[in-house]
Amino acid sequence: MTNPLTTEVLEVVVDDATAIVTLNRPQARNALNAALRRDLWAAFTALDADNSVSAIILTGADPAFCAGLDLKELGSTGGGISDRGDLEISGGARPIPRMTKPVIGAMNGVAVTGGFELALCCDLLIGSEHARFADTHARIGVQPGWGLTVELRRAVGIRRAKELSATGNYLDADHALAWGLINHLVPHEGLLDHARKLAADIASNDRAGVARIFATYDQGAGLTDDEALRLESRVAADWLATVSGADVEARRQAVTERGRSQQP
Repeated sequence: MTNPLTTEVLEVVVDDATAIVTLNRPQARNALNAALRRDLWAAFTALDADNSVSAIILTGADPAFCAGLDLKELGSTGGGISDRGDLEISGGARPIPRMTKPVIGAMNGVAVTGGFELALCCDLLIGSEHARFADTHARIGVQPGWGLTVELRRAVGIRRAKELSATGNYLDADHALAWGLINHLVPHEGLLDHARKLAADIASNDRAGVARIFATYDQGAGLTDDEALRLESRVAADWLATVSGADVEARRQAVTERGRSQQP
C-alpha cells in the first residue's frame, strides 16, 4: 500500500517487509530538485527506523533512474552550484543517510553525475538493459561532493573510475556488469521482480545479523586488511557471547533445508 511518506515527487510503497522508493519526476528524468532531495532524505530516515521494513529498493520512474542535480532549478534560483545550501542535509554530504538496512538500487535507466552518486549509495545494484552510468562532473566543471571518488573507486577499481570521471563517457549495462558495478543484469520488465526477490531473501534472514555484517563491511572499508580482520574478530566474539548453541543449531538446520530447495 502507498506509504504516508509518498509526496508529489517521491513514491513510497511498503509490502512484505520491503519498501520500494521511486523517484517520481519522470518529466525531468528524476533530477534531484530541492523538494526531491528533502523528501528522499526524510523517507530513508523514516524507513531506517521502521521495524516493519527489512530492505529498501530504490528506483526511478521510467525512462530514467536519475539525471543528477536539477541544474535548471539551481540556475533559476540565482545561487551558484558551489552554494551547497540544502545539498548537505543533516550535515551529511550524501543524498541519503547512512543506513542500517540493505538498500537495493534497481537501475531502470540512466544514472548521471549526482544520480550516479545516488546509485553508489546503494548496497546492491540490479540493472536492466536500459541502465547507463556516467560521471559528467568534469564536463560540467564541478567537483563530486556526494562520495563518488570514494565509492566508484571501491566499485570498479581506481583505473576504471578515473577513466569514467576523466572522459564523462557513458558505461552501458553490459560493461557495468563486467566491471562489477552492478550485481545482476535482467530484462527491463523483470527488474523490480528481481529486486523484490533479493529483498525477500534478505528479509528471511536474521535482521540484526544482516545489519551487523553490513556494518562490519563498511567499517572495514576504511581500514588496512589487518585492522579489518581484527575488527571482524572483535565483532564475531561479541556476537557469539549473545547466542546459544541451540539457537545456532536451529538456524543451521533451516539453512540446510533452504539450500536443498533453492534453485541454482
